[in-house]
Amino acid sequence: MCGCRSGRGWAVLPSRVPAPARRRPSAAVLGTVGACLLAVAAALLGATAAAHGTGELGIPSAGTATLLRTVLFGALAVHLGALAATALSRTLPGRPESAPRGWTAAASVAGALAAAGQIVRLARISDLGLVETYGTREGGLLLLTANGFALAACCAVSRRPALAAAPLALVVGAEALRAHPEAYSPAVGAALTAVHLTAASLWCGGLLHVLRTMRLWRRTAPVAARALLGRYARLAGLLYAALAATGTCSALRRLPPDVVLTSAYGRTLLAKLVLVAVVSALALGARRRLVSDADPATAHRRACRELVALAAVVLVSAVLTVVPDPHWLSTR
Repeated sequence: MCGCRSGRGWAVLPSRVPAPARRRPSAAVLGTVGACLLAVAAALLGATAAAHGTGELGIPSAGTATLLRTVLFGALAVHLGALAATALSRTLPGRPESAPRGWTAAASVAGALAAAGQIVRLARISDLGLVETYGTREGGLLLLTANGFALAACCAVSRRPALAAAPLALVVGAEALRAHPEAYSPAVGAALTAVHLTAASLWCGGLLHVLRTMRLWRRTAPVAARALLGRYARLAGLLYAALAATGTCSALRRLPPDVVLTSAYGRTLLAKLVLVAVVSALALGARRRLVSDADPATAHRRACRELVALAAVVLVSAVLTVVPDPHWLSTR
């Protein structure tokens, strides 16, 4: 408001109030949307691109299968990692009582829907009804996976969310068996996959939950936030060793040396190895920064980059489960 003098005295005139500036989408939001669109495109086209020029038979609805398997792996990582990170944070003396909002129930619901979607896809490409699909080996294991996720979601909203570890172990076992239908020592392959999948889920999902907790604690309890990342780093070292050992053994069992560059499986595995090397470098940089810098914000930023790279590894791993078995290409 402002005043001006007139013949009869002072008159009050309304002043111009500047219009509020329109909010523009932040760079972070645009980057997230772009990354999600890129991930969907990579999932839909990844298996086809990897098999280009190899002479391998195409997998029906390979893009859909990859997308559904990416959601399934992500859901398992979010729920299993949150359970582990929550247990880890409870060991910290003097930790704040605040905790990030739970994503576990929603993640397990998404995992159940992804498993159900794979059952529908299997029924469509096999020209079977749903009941007949349940009777197949893969259909039965996918049904077991969907039920495991549904039970985990129920546990997540109960008074004892830690009980979700049991149905999630069922999910891991079903996925390990589904991934190894081959006749040559399937039990060994399933055991390697179970350990590999568990370690990968704990690494990815655990880091996500730790970073969300650090973001919540960074102002009120920076010391506790830094200590939490430090404890996770020690656990991640053990998980990395398990991943390296089981991944190497699985690759030696499944990939003949003469088709490393000429099979979709070999090409996808090489892409995964490159991404794992990037993740290793980012993880090492974050751990060094954690030791040298007392401010947890710096290590938090570096660990966020590691998480993005880990998400790419999960996507490539989903492609790896969809591409054809390379053994027939080696022996033809």
